[in-house]
Amino acid sequence: MKKIKYYYNTNTLRYEKLETPLRVKLLRIFGFMAAAIVTAAIISFFAFRFVGSPNEKLLNMENERLQDKYHVLNDRVKAAQAQIGELVKRDNEVYRAIFEANPIPDSARARALAQEQEIARVENMRSSELVNSIIGSLNNLTHYVTAQKNSYSEIGGLIKNKEQLLACTPAIQPVSNKDLSRIASGFGYRIDPIYKSVKLHAGLDFAAPKGTPIYATANGRVTIAGNTGDGYGNHVVINHGYGYETLYGHMVKVKVRPGEQVKRGEVIGWVGSTGKSTGPHCHYEVHKNGQKIDPVYFFYNDLSPEQYDLLLKKAAAANQSFD
Repeated sequence: MKKIKYYYNTNTLRYEKLETPLRVKLLRIFGFMAAAIVTAAIISFFAFRFVGSPNEKLLNMENERLQDKYHVLNDRVKAAQAQIGELVKRDNEVYRAIFEANPIPDSARARALAQEQEIARVENMRSSELVNSIIGSLNNLTHYVTAQKNSYSEIGGLIKNKEQLLACTPAIQPVSNKDLSRIASGFGYRIDPIYKSVKLHAGLDFAAPKGTPIYATANGRVTIAGNTGDGYGNHVVINHGYGYETLYGHMVKVKVRPGEQVKRGEVIGWVGSTGKSTGPHCHYEVHKNGQKIDPVYFFYNDLSPEQYDLLLKKAAAANQSFD
């Protein structure tokens, strides 16, 4: 029940009912509302200025979380780039050097390398900018990885070719010579046993009993097998490819035929003394791109370093050749 207020009227000397005019009521209401609005505005200003809205707090928390994730991802990207850099170095300086291949330029590994993001700049980035930065770094890394995979695929092909090259490179002695006692004459100028003059001896002479097996020193195809009247007697010439060719002279009997494919270590004939020869032996030559070279450098498959050193000394001795 609404309370009724009275006041004492000194003019009439009696209590009268208190009635507030409408104009006063409206002014009071307006004043209250204005004060409330101003107070709310002041409170909101300070709240948003120093405290922040709930939505803003959520956005700031989300931004900090994204920045933390960005730093973690950026560190991982840098670590991956460092690892790829090491692979690139090994690719250029080790693997391709082994296979005598030219290094591939960095431009072939990545179309464009973005500069690393500075931390000071990252602190001021919006979430969308952080995401775009990460995507850019990962795209560059993807280009790097793809190109590196292609490089290793190419190296895989080089390995296969290198295996074939190694199999076709002379690498063993043509006769069994474990004690290294069968080297009779080396490569170089020696006294000719027939003419007694100093002439170039273009191979190695392996003294051995008649009938001793002679082995192919590398994989290849037989091009000559027999006596062609050139002083080598019964002899075999094998074309190994890659510019390599070997000759085995003065055989008592030839086992292979022209056009036949042979493997390293396969018997191709037996020691004899046919042709221009003064005793049973195998005259062995190595040719590279048509040039006769010292065969002593092509025995690395069946000799230890100590044996190889001893063989070099024996082959270098100045003496008379067998042919």
